[in-house]
Amino acid sequence: MIAKTKYQLSPADLETVLALARGATLAGAGERLGIDPSTVFRSLQRIERGLGQPLFVRSRAGYLPTETAARLAEHAEQMESALEAARSALEAEPAQVSGTVRITTTDTILHGLVAPALRELKDRHPLLAFELHVGNELASLTRRDADIAVRATRRPPQHLVGRQLCPIEFALYARKGKGAPTLRDVESGRADWIAPDDALPDHPSVLWRRKHFPKAIPRYRVNSILSVIELAALGMGVGIVPVFLGDARSDVRRLSAPIPECASELWLLTHPEARHLRRVAVVYAHLAENLSLVDTDRSAV
Repeated sequence: MIAKTKYQLSPADLETVLALARGATLAGAGERLGIDPSTVFRSLQRIERGLGQPLFVRSRAGYLPTETAARLAEHAEQMESALEAARSALEAEPAQVSGTVRITTTDTILHGLVAPALRELKDRHPLLAFELHVGNELASLTRRDADIAVRATRRPPQHLVGRQLCPIEFALYARKGKGAPTLRDVESGRADWIAPDDALPDHPSVLWRRKHFPKAIPRYRVNSILSVIELAALGMGVGIVPVFLGDARSDVRRLSAPIPECASELWLLTHPEARHLRRVAVVYAHLAENLSLVDTDRSAV
C-alpha cells in the first residue's frame, strides 16, 4: 500500500517510475524517456525523498521495483493507455492508424508466418511502423517492451490475454536430393542429428528424440528451430521442424508424418493494458485473421 504523503505525484513522476520498471537500469529508463541516466537518477531521488520511501532495490540485476513502485507503474500504464487512446480519437483520418507496434516472436514464426502477414498492412496503414523482436522468452511482453507476442506453446502465461489460432505440427526433415539421409538412416542410427541446444531444453522435439532415440547424440546443436532447417537444407543431418516451415521449402523433404508428441499451438498474446490501444488492436486483429496454417498432407514424403 502506498503510504500517505503530502508529496504530489506528477505525470512525469509516474513516467519515470514506469520507465525504470521496464528498463531495469538508469540507461534503459533514460533511453525510453529521451534523457540521460544522471537525470533519471536525480528524478528518482527526488521522488523517493518526496514519498519518504525507496521505490527500487538496487542489485546486480539492475533496479528492482518495490511493491509500491509496481503499483505506481500500473497506474502509469493506465495513464499511458488513456493518453494514447485520446490521441487516436483525434486523428484526422479515422481509417489511418499510426504509431509503432512492437511484436515479439521466434525467428521461425517471424519468417514463416508473421512477416508475410504484415506485408499487407504496409499499404492499408502506411503510417504504421513495426519493431520485431526475436527471442524465446515472454519477459519482454510482461515488461511491456512489446505490445504483441506470437508464440508456439501449449501453456500461455495466465497474466496475458489472447487467443489460440491453430495447431502447429512438427515432422522430421532432411535435404532433398540424391545421397540425402532417409528415414531408414534415422532408424538405424546412421543419420546425423541437428537439434536445439540448452536454450530450448524442453522443446517437444528434444523430448521426443530423447525418448525414441536415446542413443542419438546430435552432431549439431543450435539455438533456434530456424537454424535446424537451414542446416538440414545444407545436407548436414536431419531435424524436427514445423510442417508449415518445412513443407514451404523446395530444398528439404519430409521424412515422416507429423509427430503427435511434438504438436504445439500457435497463440496470439498481448498485455491487458495494451489490447485497447488502436494501433495494437488493428495489428492484433489482422494477425488473428491471417495467421492460419494451411492443412498439410499428413503422409510421409
